[in-house]
Amino acid sequence: MLAIQFTPFPVLHTPRLILRQLTPDDAPAVQFFRSDAAFLRYVPREPEPSMQQAQEHIQLLHDNWANNISITWGLSWPNQPDLLGTICLWNLQPENYRAEIGYGLHPVHSRQGLMSEAMAAVVRFGLETMKLHSIEAHLDPGNDASIRLLEKHGFVREGLFRENIYFGGQFLDTAVYTRWAPAQV
Repeated sequence: MLAIQFTPFPVLHTPRLILRQLTPDDAPAVQFFRSDAAFLRYVPREPEPSMQQAQEHIQLLHDNWANNISITWGLSWPNQPDLLGTICLWNLQPENYRAEIGYGLHPVHSRQGLMSEAMAAVVRFGLETMKLHSIEAHLDPGNDASIRLLEKHGFVREGLFRENIYFGGQFLDTAVYTRWAPAQV
């Protein structure tokens, strides 16, 4: 079984970004990410609009990191603390050497290749440092930008779960994409 140890917090660097631990100062951005209708367009989750909910979410992410349950990085410019987005490895399956990746970027920073840089760093961390066998992504099959991002980073579509989520009064589909460790491709 895979041994998971996220301490100390692994800060990652890309050509333009630093991937760092979230702090209480990130609560306004987290509040936006968890409440903005456009940001949540492809996420079947009720909005959480309060600052208290954002602070509680940051604490949950910290606790999950401290207990080696999951890890979430905040994306920032190297010399500016503003939170541009987040990316995480969660839903860890140590017995299967597998994890799920999740990510989101503030819309004002989209189409600049920032999430692509972050994804490259996190996939490398997952496969090389954590020694994962595979990383999966679950997403709305209509999220074309996310599909292009995943495919750019070697993820392939494994399947489609039809109407497996009931949200907002309707049944929604989920596409599953996976990236395997290089030796397994």
